[in-house]
Amino acid sequence: MSRVSETFPRAVRCLDPVFIPMKDGVRLAATIWLPEDAETAPVAAILELIPYRRRDGTVFRDVKMHPYIAGHGFACCRVDIRGSGDSDGILTDEYTEQEFDDAEEIIAWLAAQSWSTGAVGMTGISWGGFNALQVAARRPPALKAVIALCCSDDRYADDVHYYGGCLLTEDAMWSSFILGLGALPPDPQIVGERWRSMWEERLEATTCWSDIWMQHQRRDAYWQRGSVCEDFSKITIPVYAISGWDDTYYNAVPRLMEGLSGPRKGLIGPWSHAYPFLGDPGPAIGYLQEAIRWWRHWLDGADTGIMDEPAYAAWMTEPHAPAPFYADHPGRWVTEPAWPSPNIAQRLLHLNEGVLSETAAQGAVMLLSSPVTAGRDFGRYGGYGGTVPDMALDQRREDGLGLCFDTPLLSDDVDMLGAPFIDLTAVCDVADAFLVAKICDVAPDGTSTLVTWGALNLAYRNGSSEPQKLVPGETFAVRIALNHTGRRVPAGHRLRVVLNTQLWPILWPSPVSPKLSIEPGTCTLSLPVRRVKDKIAPVFPPPETSPAVPLVELAREEHRRDIAIDVGTGLQSINLTSDFGRQHLTDRAIVTAARVVDRMQITEGDPLSARLDTGWTLSFASGDADVTTRSKVTLTSDLRQFHLSWRLEAFERDALVFEREGATCFDRDHL
Repeated sequence: MSRVSETFPRAVRCLDPVFIPMKDGVRLAATIWLPEDAETAPVAAILELIPYRRRDGTVFRDVKMHPYIAGHGFACCRVDIRGSGDSDGILTDEYTEQEFDDAEEIIAWLAAQSWSTGAVGMTGISWGGFNALQVAARRPPALKAVIALCCSDDRYADDVHYYGGCLLTEDAMWSSFILGLGALPPDPQIVGERWRSMWEERLEATTCWSDIWMQHQRRDAYWQRGSVCEDFSKITIPVYAISGWDDTYYNAVPRLMEGLSGPRKGLIGPWSHAYPFLGDPGPAIGYLQEAIRWWRHWLDGADTGIMDEPAYAAWMTEPHAPAPFYADHPGRWVTEPAWPSPNIAQRLLHLNEGVLSETAAQGAVMLLSSPVTAGRDFGRYGGYGGTVPDMALDQRREDGLGLCFDTPLLSDDVDMLGAPFIDLTAVCDVADAFLVAKICDVAPDGTSTLVTWGALNLAYRNGSSEPQKLVPGETFAVRIALNHTGRRVPAGHRLRVVLNTQLWPILWPSPVSPKLSIEPGTCTLSLPVRRVKDKIAPVFPPPETSPAVPLVELAREEHRRDIAIDVGTGLQSINLTSDFGRQHLTDRAIVTAARVVDRMQITEGDPLSARLDTGWTLSFASGDADVTTRSKVTLTSDLRQFHLSWRLEAFERDALVFEREGATCFDRDHL
């Protein structure tokens, strides 16, 4: 539990709303927390710019964080992106040039305020981490440092749209959420009578963003824009990159550490998609105290010692049984002087017939063809913490649906830190296929716990620029990069590598189930093994926060993951239901609620039977507004095309006042 602080070194006042004017006349709505004496003792400003509605969406975490940091001598400015929350305009897509232009204007505005020292930092988690890096690459003069959490440097390869050149089902799930969120009105308490005309303008502009994203199935200029990995040299200011092993975006932390040339730090904890002071799963840390040290060093010029400490810190997870969710992960902190680290050595193991060995051995050709239901127990693409059951379960079922390679019982502990990779040669019987590789920790009782995984659309075996179909019957070579990991596998356990050709419902299946032939002894696993023992581990203070937003819980939060199998037809259904409850925010007289249902279906033996239905119900009541939106996105496919359909409904006091739907077909581009 976090310690709640109600008094701070400097008394804090909250300014809400603040409307920041843009050059084109649009006004962006903001909440600013700053010291009461900032006019006489100016402070640096910290910007968070996201579309998730500051007064009723992210308020639950905002008020625990921004007043705390403000009370230690900063101005924290939380802005609704153009077209979201209480801001004017229309939100048309992620990470647009308009968004970046607005960010630069906001930064200049913050630097020019009478209470400001002129120095500005930018921070955020997820969307706010992405745009903090993207804006840093544009080098606005007043922007001096960034903390980017749970985000990516690569919009194509490492976001919620595509992974390894494969289509993620998360793409449609995400667009369903944005479809409903973007159709909510601004707050009448903030914008007054304009709320209805602003709402109608948003409704009339409604589109499903997957219509955009599925037009770009390969790494083209659309994804390159906003991917800071395209040119790391554009970022020259200090960056602190942070994520958690149960999140989606931890690979970006070591990539930023390696790619950036300016001052930088990296931190990967045990957490999911959450700020480290919320620590879900734990242990949580005093992230706000750590952030204050960073901001004081780079915005105030104070020597806090933060840059004298090791550049890279990671949670080394200890063995534990697989579970659908976790309260805490056992483990310890380890540090490295830099990344890549001189303390990591590559251990080479050979994928022989059923075994992982130090030397190569010949054997019979191994055949691989996974059923389309392989992946059922794999969990979700990234975790959201709490009691959401989206983590990987015992992998024994999944292991049995692929090719397994086990080490003998380990005689010593193995500490892995980094990204493993597998080199293999194979023959495939079809032109389109992808390959999934994973590493598991196998306990003495046979329990198989997922450690890390990776996947690659084999059309991208020669690189990500131009896909090339496989030639059936022709031998090819490929390297499968797995995700970074920090994990100890103890003596007495086994390491297991598993190869699969399906990962449903995380990855959309290939149009035809492939069959691969692999020669034993021709394939290797490169394992990043940490060779040193830490003398002094980092010590983070316990978490502290400012007081939570006052609320009354009208309906409690509830989450389910249901799996149903019709043994007669072979139909498998996976239903994910997250009801986030209903809350009355008593300090602002707002009632808000959210619920999502994701249904993934596939029939054994038929990859073209894959179907995703994902829908959100979002409610907002404030002043004259009493609105509910319902969004639904459906994705199916045939041999040559994807079929995307969507529908949005908006209700005012339970009466339907707006509806729109659309349907689009997209040619499968090597998918």
